[in-house]
Amino acid sequence: MYTITVAKSAGFCFGVDRAVKMTYEALDNYKSVATLGPIIHNKNVVDDLTKRGARIVDSVSELEDGECAVIRSHGVSRTVYDELSKYKNPYVDATCPFVAKIHRIVEENTKNGNFVLIAGDKNHPEVAAIVGHCEDNCLVFEDDVILKKFFKKNYENLRKRLAIVAQTTYNILVWDKCMDVLPKDDPNIIVYDTICHATQVRQSDADELSRKSDLMIIVGGRHSSNTVKLFDVCKKNCRSYHIETSDELYTLDLGNARKIGITAGASTPAHIIKEVEITMAEIMDNFEEDINFEEALDQSFKKIHTGEKVKGIVAALNNTEAIVDVGTKHTGYIPLSELTDDPTKKPADVVSVGDEIDLIVTKINDQEGIVTLYKKKVDEQKGFEEIIKAKEEETVLEGTVQNVVKGGVIVAYAGVRVFIPASQSGLPRNAEMDVLLKTKVRFVILEVTENRRRAVGSIKAVQKAEKDAAKEKFWETAEVGATFKGEVKSLTSYGAFVDLGGIDGMVHISELSWKRIKHPSEVVKVGDFVEVYIKELDKDNNRISLGYKKTEDNPWEKFKANYNVGDVIPVKVVSITPFGAFAQIIDGVDGLIHISQLADKRVENVKDIVSIGDEVQVKIIDIDIENKRISISMRALLENEESEASVEDAE
Repeated sequence: MYTITVAKSAGFCFGVDRAVKMTYEALDNYKSVATLGPIIHNKNVVDDLTKRGARIVDSVSELEDGECAVIRSHGVSRTVYDELSKYKNPYVDATCPFVAKIHRIVEENTKNGNFVLIAGDKNHPEVAAIVGHCEDNCLVFEDDVILKKFFKKNYENLRKRLAIVAQTTYNILVWDKCMDVLPKDDPNIIVYDTICHATQVRQSDADELSRKSDLMIIVGGRHSSNTVKLFDVCKKNCRSYHIETSDELYTLDLGNARKIGITAGASTPAHIIKEVEITMAEIMDNFEEDINFEEALDQSFKKIHTGEKVKGIVAALNNTEAIVDVGTKHTGYIPLSELTDDPTKKPADVVSVGDEIDLIVTKINDQEGIVTLYKKKVDEQKGFEEIIKAKEEETVLEGTVQNVVKGGVIVAYAGVRVFIPASQSGLPRNAEMDVLLKTKVRFVILEVTENRRRAVGSIKAVQKAEKDAAKEKFWETAEVGATFKGEVKSLTSYGAFVDLGGIDGMVHISELSWKRIKHPSEVVKVGDFVEVYIKELDKDNNRISLGYKKTEDNPWEKFKANYNVGDVIPVKVVSITPFGAFAQIIDGVDGLIHISQLADKRVENVKDIVSIGDEVQVKIIDIDIENKRISISMRALLENEESEASVEDAE
């Protein structure tokens, strides 16, 4: 029996899908279209675009008058944009947004005099485009060996800051090795995480699937960088083949392959992946038909013994048992009680027809041709072996909280019950454990008692490790001015604490609003997602000061744009002091009516003239934006009235 599994993340990524769609749209909107190089590294897609009228050119100089150029997903250098402007050809920029982000990063760094190191293949068009945004102040390295040589030769005499980026499709396993090469704790080295998330997921899925497979098929263009890297990842774990179309499957050696995995590069359309899957199934079906009949016949007379471990294939299910084929003349039965401990489940909830499972023989009835089997003990045995291995390797496991017990919870993992003490649950002290019931949790194994088959785990340790890793990653890339979208975790009288992704920063109450507020809850509440930016960083004390106020909302900017000295305006008295009264001009901006400017006579007590809440007319007599001081006067208006009256009397 064979299985064929297609990796979840196989096929078109966001950037490729976007570029292909934009090219088809260009063909609909322009009389003639040319792509600057193949739009993606997939012959089938490129051939279809060519049939529809899209030309492929190597340079801007090859474009015809008025022809629309499409910049492919790999991007182009800055000089190409300049040439397009010079020739005045319309163009569609289909550069992958993640590649464009790298262009911005290297441009900014080279302008600041920093030296850029680029992890990737110097002959790949994406890398060539990145280099074209660096003003020659860069070096491309293929792997950790080249990077190590660079630091050995240049590190001691290095006078520039280093910025390190990677091709979006760079091999994540090689990237990890490169990170180990970097000098530790050097503030002059900035590492940017530019490997596309889709690439990371695709390579991670391929690595996991290839570890479980006898054979891997990697589908994609011969010149597709990310497809080649998928092949490199898979071939380390099992026999692997890189193909472009399903026709190539007939030329491959598929012998002894029972578990077959399929993945595909980011430029491979879904219909090609499906064709490969269907063709592979047809080939394997033919292999199945060629199984030697005599071997099958001999198997049917095979002896079976109580206590023996056997493999069975689920043939049928009912409400009380699973019926299995154990490869002999016997019919195998697994009672529900030997399938699961969960009384709410039926056999169909645990296994499916066609599943191959490990079992132990408990009872044989040769006369009736029946054998009774159980599955739970095998699962528990396997699961406990995994638990022991997980403790040795400090692996993070995932399981479901099955029960809440005194002092903690029980997590079910691969048939094993793992006890998580309340102190290791990750919940606050004295919190109700019931909130974890039936939820999936990640944990590590702290203790194993092999002879009693008991294990103790910790959710808290995983949470701490993940938080520490997130903190470390944050400090590696954090810079003043960077913006984040984070969740408000708590409020105090002096500010709001915002989760930036594993590490908290604080927005001081004065940074929450341009208006005077008494408590942060007037602006935000716990659970809100807010956009903030870094104002100050203090790594030694693990402190991050955040800003929330937007410049465009600054009431002083609004005041500056709309008010001038000499303007007569209405204001509202908001507070009174011994030396004068403060009045609100606009929301967030107050002016001072000095005691000498309240009336055209000597004033002993401000309250004799105005009260809080009074609305009065004043004249702006002085503006000091730098110190945020505005002087306003009631007296100036009275003097104007007297002056006007004197003129009238004179007439």
